[in-house]
Amino acid sequence: MHTDTNRKPLFDTVRDLLGRGLRQSEVVRIDHALDAMNIGPMDSAPCAPSSRSSRKITPAGIALIKRFEGCARKRHDGLVEAYPDPGSSDGTPWTIGWGATGPDIGPGTVWTQEQCDERLERDLELHAADVSAALGDAPTTQAQFDALVSFHYNTGAIARATLTKLHRRGDHAEAAREFARWIYNDGKVLKGLVKRRKAEAALYG
Repeated sequence: MHTDTNRKPLFDTVRDLLGRGLRQSEVVRIDHALDAMNIGPMDSAPCAPSSRSSRKITPAGIALIKRFEGCARKRHDGLVEAYPDPGSSDGTPWTIGWGATGPDIGPGTVWTQEQCDERLERDLELHAADVSAALGDAPTTQAQFDALVSFHYNTGAIARATLTKLHRRGDHAEAAREFARWIYNDGKVLKGLVKRRKAEAALYG
C-alpha cells in the first residue's frame, strides 16, 4: 500500500467532511484509488510540523497493543495467515498479523513476519495522527496518548467517542471510566475486550 505523508491534507479534508476519523479500511481504499490514478505526493509548500502531528506512540503503548492483538496464525514455515474475526457473527473483518484489516486482506492472504511488523508501524502512525487531530490542544500525557491510540486502533472510534469529549474537557477521571463501555462485539461482551479496556484505562490513568 502506498501511504504518502504528503497526502495528509487530502485525508484531513475527508475527515472534516465526514465529521469523524477515517477507518483503516477507508484509508487503504483511498490510497489504492490514488495509486490507480498515478497520483503521487500532493503539491504543497513545506510547512513546519506541529507538535500534535508529530506525536508518536511509545514502546509502552505498542507493547499493550501487541499483547492484545497478538500475531496469530503463524505457520510452521514462519508465514502468517489471515483469519476471520472470531468475535463477529459473519467473520468480518478478516484480520492478519497485529490486527491489520482492509480490502487487501481476506481468505488466503499470507504475509511474512516482516510484512506484519511493517503494516503495524504504518497503521500506528495513521492512528496516532487521528488521535492527535481528535484531541486538538487538550493537555495530554504520553501515557494517555498511548492508551488512546490503543483504543482507537481497536475501535476506530476516537473522533466520536464520549471519552474523547471528556478528555478534551479535562475530565480525565470520567474519561477513564468510559473505556469500560467499549467491550462489545455484535452485541456480546468479549472477555478479551474487557481485559484490554482495563489495561488501557490503567495506562491512561
